[in-house]
Amino acid sequence: MTAVIDTDVAIIGAGPVGLFAVFECGMLRMKSVVIDALEAVGGQCTALYPEKPIYDIPAHPAIAAADLIGHLETQIGPFAPVFLLGRRVETLVREGETIILGTSAGDAVRCKAVIIAAGAGAFGPNRPPLDGLPGYEASGGVRYMVSRREEMRGKRVVIAGGGDSAVDWALSLKDVAAKVTVVHRRPKFRAAPETAAQLDAAAAKGEVEMAIPYQLHGLKGDGTRLEAVTIATLKGEERDIPADHLLAFFGLSMELGPIAEWGLGLDRNHIAVEPATCATNVDGVFAIGDIATYPGKLKLILQGFSEAAMAAHAIHPRVFPGEALHFEYSTSKGVPGT
Repeated sequence: MTAVIDTDVAIIGAGPVGLFAVFECGMLRMKSVVIDALEAVGGQCTALYPEKPIYDIPAHPAIAAADLIGHLETQIGPFAPVFLLGRRVETLVREGETIILGTSAGDAVRCKAVIIAAGAGAFGPNRPPLDGLPGYEASGGVRYMVSRREEMRGKRVVIAGGGDSAVDWALSLKDVAAKVTVVHRRPKFRAAPETAAQLDAAAAKGEVEMAIPYQLHGLKGDGTRLEAVTIATLKGEERDIPADHLLAFFGLSMELGPIAEWGLGLDRNHIAVEPATCATNVDGVFAIGDIATYPGKLKLILQGFSEAAMAAHAIHPRVFPGEALHFEYSTSKGVPGT
């Protein structure tokens, strides 16, 4: 029999906005369960640009994306949220005023309200079509994100892709890896002009090897430990690059998944909400962050933080019916439980 996890609020999405929703709910004495398709918290901040600086977080002139996530984890620590990672929410069933969510891992979460903070939806990496890929993924030989650049110190790294992630990581790892080779099918990169120019300069100095125009063709090793990456031109000319790791940055596959079947008011793959409460057209379901849309919406983390607060206050009467909510500043009441 499937075990049921009881909570006040189920939050779908463990990116920065979903994490801050845990804090806002906690400040109102509401417990949270957080569900995310990725294996780690942080959403795109963790998956795509953990060491890239963010400049529009109040009181932080610049903060690395991974550091922002770390601070948010510390901030929500007193509220002891339950994390269900590496799984998607698939079903929503009602029992009176209660909502039960079912996940792809067989979990059942029973709650009074749902906050969808899924960014652009559930997402995962676009994988290259290479034989033997799962074995090298399992060992870490092939990766789609880097949690810490120190993991690549002294390693031979092949980076495939032509966007910001590929260029940013090539520049970041050139000072710690034994060798960095960038594989791309054409000379022009889809990255910020300034960082693309920095990559060209690094290549001119011999700090990064450019394999252009090539594309990935195969992997060599014992099935788990990577030894080399085979690349090929469009004409079929092949060469092997000795490698300990292949970092493949071909973007993310994004979709709402089963959530799209819940009868939500969708607007071009986004969820329409009431601006004052972030409530959707489905009773008890709220949406915040990049997935939510309304007139004047800005896709900024700080706006998502504000929406988390509004949604939490709108949910409070559902969790504590008949209890008056007297607004207090955090400087007055502190953090419950600390």
